[in-house]
Amino acid sequence: MATNLVVYDLKKITPLITPRKGEEKLGEHIQLLQTDEPLKNQLQSSDAKYVLLGIPEHIGVIGNLGKPGTANAWQASLSFILNIQHNKFTKGSKILLLGHLDFSKDLKRIESLEGEEKVEEARKTTASIDKEVANLIYTIVFNGKKPIVIGGGHNNAYGMIKGTSLADGNAINCLNIDAHTDFRKREGRHSGNGFSYAYHEGFLKNYFAFGIHENYTSKKVFKKMDKNPDIQYNTFEELFVRKEKGLDFELKEAIDFVKSSKFGLEIDMDAIENMPSSAMTSSGLSLNTVRELVFSAKKSKNIAYLHVCEAAPNIDNPREITQVGKAIAYLVSDFIRK
Repeated sequence: MATNLVVYDLKKITPLITPRKGEEKLGEHIQLLQTDEPLKNQLQSSDAKYVLLGIPEHIGVIGNLGKPGTANAWQASLSFILNIQHNKFTKGSKILLLGHLDFSKDLKRIESLEGEEKVEEARKTTASIDKEVANLIYTIVFNGKKPIVIGGGHNNAYGMIKGTSLADGNAINCLNIDAHTDFRKREGRHSGNGFSYAYHEGFLKNYFAFGIHENYTSKKVFKKMDKNPDIQYNTFEELFVRKEKGLDFELKEAIDFVKSSKFGLEIDMDAIENMPSSAMTSSGLSLNTVRELVFSAKKSKNIAYLHVCEAAPNIDNPREITQVGKAIAYLVSDFIRK
């Protein structure tokens, strides 16, 4: 198993579940690893369709000179996911809850540094996190499961894409719902260049960036995307300000661009209006729109994973914890919904 993987058992999750007479919660039916057998054996023997995993880190965000806090999203959302109703629409038995990857020692070491040294060390450590994420995602996908990964910075898109690509034996496609392209220059690994590294190294083929903000996308990035036939995008302003493009049409165009082969679905919580995140926006997609996007994309037989990242709630703020936790729980339920 992955070196930093913390595997969850009943003792870990039971305190997070709030039982209620006459109701069944998703956490009461969710599958867990049962033995010390190799992970691949347990994945093969499990009839779960999805594997739920947390990555509580913001090392890649620090490497991108961003606002920390994405390490809190997994803790904020897990109890809300476990307390979804288990019913004919959302079945806990379809999910194997694996646990989380623990990079807290690395994070503590990096947070003790300052200036350029801090950024440099964060980028170096992000590259080592990439390897661990890619290896674990490879094992999950190769053994026939769809990962649902929560938390951390968007740097982890690289490991998601690489692991899935290696398991499939081909470059994969990706639909990224985001305010930013995260296709920045390859200057050392961080949360802003996961897709550019994955594309450059041959793990990513078709890439669609959905709802990017014209205010926060450079001329250089637009130029790079416009001349590359493997990249398509639409902007938030085209869709919702100038209304040059219809949402339903654009959603179909985006899914059609990626669905011909295995593809990942990336949800950057920065895209959602007023969501506590590493780059919170006062103008963005509604949560309901993103839920519709998730449900529409998951209907494709080639969808390989769901990655929800960049949420950054203040762990001491109950309102932010509830806002982020419930939002992520909705996105997870839409992904597994019948």
